[in-house]
Amino acid sequence: MRLHRNLCFAVIDGLTLILNEGKYADKVIQQLLKRDKRWGSRDRGFVAETVYDIVRWKRLYTEIAEVKAPYDRENIWRIFAVWATLRGIKLPDWSYFENTPSRKIKGRFDELSKTRKFKESIPDWLDELGVKELGESVWTKEITALNEQADVILRVNTLNTTKDKLQSLLFDDGIDTESIKGYPNALKLKERANVFQTESFKNGFFEVQDASSQLVAEFLDVKPGMRVVDTCAGAGGKALHLASLMENKGQVIALDIYAHKLNELKRRAKRNGAWNIETRPIESTKVIKKLYDKADRVLIDAPCSGLGVLRRNPDAKWKLQPEFIENIKATQQEILQQYSRIVRDGGKMVYATCSILPSENKEQVDKFLTSDSGKDFTFVKDKSILSHKTGYDGFYMALLEKKILK
Repeated sequence: MRLHRNLCFAVIDGLTLILNEGKYADKVIQQLLKRDKRWGSRDRGFVAETVYDIVRWKRLYTEIAEVKAPYDRENIWRIFAVWATLRGIKLPDWSYFENTPSRKIKGRFDELSKTRKFKESIPDWLDELGVKELGESVWTKEITALNEQADVILRVNTLNTTKDKLQSLLFDDGIDTESIKGYPNALKLKERANVFQTESFKNGFFEVQDASSQLVAEFLDVKPGMRVVDTCAGAGGKALHLASLMENKGQVIALDIYAHKLNELKRRAKRNGAWNIETRPIESTKVIKKLYDKADRVLIDAPCSGLGVLRRNPDAKWKLQPEFIENIKATQQEILQQYSRIVRDGGKMVYATCSILPSENKEQVDKFLTSDSGKDFTFVKDKSILSHKTGYDGFYMALLEKKILK
């Protein structure tokens, strides 16, 4: 591979914003990719994947480069040189790469790779927490899997098309996909491609959604004609899936505390032809209280640490703090207590997170079931998804049923 100056400058500028200013990697990359209209897909791929790669392995690379935050541009070029050297890329004769100690870099890599927190490039506290919650063996396998690049998975929008038809249309666009056993509406891209430029996307034939995430709406056991409430809907990936499972019949009420996310859901719903979704921003507790005992099904896709989706959000490793996890656990329990009241007698509820930590998952459900609000519910089943077992995101989902009270 030959390094091109303008592409490398884009990578360095992006890393400066992410590593020093705490900007979100995905947003920074979106901006970087608009930088030069002449860039082809290979150029854009180089910029995006190199930035993500260096962010993912930040601890390992900075340790090898012997630099500490905040990183000046010279430091960031040193980190870049480590990345390139470890990939066997020949460094050009640029001033930034003068005196790069290639042999020393490889030696340091071999030495540091014997210690998990360096090898997997994670903060000390996260390594300790992973061992405490999952055990040494499972955590080692899981964090390795979470450091791999995520596949691009599509969810076929069955309101508008079929899996076979979509697969054929994408193939005509030069995008080759395959089905995944056990995921009825999923297609996996065989090679990365910008699917958002396709007519199929513009026509609402699919959404990009990880395979694990696609299991959540199915877990809720919805039927056409039901009233379903998605309580933490965000931009609505699961609400859209619920609408398609319900064949556009009945009602999906999408709630969120952030109105701008629900506005994004409205745009997506229009493109998907999902006409049975109604958005309601949670501006006060009245919005929730009006729905008490009214829903056949309730989805609580709770805010969480997001440790199950590190493959697609590698910068979360550096933003996440131990106190955030403690605080979010209190929020999860409050949400369970409050939103469970929306379920009618005989109705069902799913509590889900994109976390792999039992303390955010099964332990929260157990705690809820022993509380006053939870005593009216029975535990039906749950599913813990680990990335090293499936190759997809880490997730948790539990199905609870409300007793019919006389």
